[in-house]
Amino acid sequence: MAFSERVDRLKSSLIREILAAAQQPGMMSFAGGLPAEGMLPQVDWAPMPASMGQYGMSEGEPALREAIAAEARARGIACDAGQVLIVSGSQQTLDLAAKLFIDRGTEVLVESPTYLAALQSFQLFGADCLAVPQTAEGPDLEALHERLLNHKPAFAYLIPTFQNPSGVRYSEARRSAVAELLDEFQVTLIEDEPYRELVFDGGEATPLVARLQRASWIHTGTVSKTLLPGLRVGYLIASPDLFPHLLRLKQAADLHTNRVGQWQALQWLGSERYREHLAALRAFYRERRDAMQLALTEHFADLADWEVPQGGLFFWLALKRPVDTRALLPRALERQVAFMPGEPFFVEPERNPGYLRLNFSHVPPERLGEGLRRLAEVIREALPAEAA
Repeated sequence: MAFSERVDRLKSSLIREILAAAQQPGMMSFAGGLPAEGMLPQVDWAPMPASMGQYGMSEGEPALREAIAAEARARGIACDAGQVLIVSGSQQTLDLAAKLFIDRGTEVLVESPTYLAALQSFQLFGADCLAVPQTAEGPDLEALHERLLNHKPAFAYLIPTFQNPSGVRYSEARRSAVAELLDEFQVTLIEDEPYRELVFDGGEATPLVARLQRASWIHTGTVSKTLLPGLRVGYLIASPDLFPHLLRLKQAADLHTNRVGQWQALQWLGSERYREHLAALRAFYRERRDAMQLALTEHFADLADWEVPQGGLFFWLALKRPVDTRALLPRALERQVAFMPGEPFFVEPERNPGYLRLNFSHVPPERLGEGLRRLAEVIREALPAEAA
């Protein structure tokens, strides 16, 4: 059977495979970015008009677009509702952007490490991903400048707020410096912010796109981490030169995002009950983050280094004695513990062994210690005898 040449580059999603394994009874999963089921809000479908079952506009529901534009303006993004496109989760933004920009051999710039499903999407369309090392402040500026000086990437894909997987929140100074470089070299920015609302230790940061003066941009977000992931409702806001192309690609992909989910999202966004829900969510996840920090200190202090995330859903661990953590996964699953190996988050996995991404939102605190104890045991058994 003759498939397109693109299929040869198609990779399975390790996260989705691990999540399937994590459904087994008794499994403690630190793998995917799953919201805690106990914090998924109760929703009311009764008032939904029957018209929501009809086909809708490709752009999305007008009232929802207005609400998202208003929130974006409050964060400093100069936009109106005509620049908002409702998508089927922010993952669709990455798919649309890949279709818009990428041919075989197209260079795109990403953080190292970066969101593995973004790599999966970009590489499917043939992208040559240029990696820029991540620091505690954000991308390494010298490396970023060098990449931009010697290459002409079609776009830069960045996650400035509680970056996935590292958990880094770019500093204000780093945000401004990155925006200046993108403006200087006229490189389009795709800014992905699914975790912006999950902030635990205060502080607010203006989005990168709000700092751009010349470069084109796409800003994308979702309600999956704060409301209901099953709604599959996300959004993108794009500079006027890009929006018409993204809209046509959306029309070709699926006509429009499901109106039932859009209607439910609209009942929450901007409301007092949504603000109360976010406050409760932050407090809940802050408690779980702190519980994981204590458990990591007990079981991993001699094995790994990490920073305490100020928001988001993940700890990012660097083993002091690197081993390929993908090889550890089957042994961990045998002991009823799932985690996310770090290697797939890098453009060159084989050159970056020894990292783990651990989600803290899903496992209850009373089981957290036991799960991390088992995982630490798996790692110790894999280390050479002199390092164990």
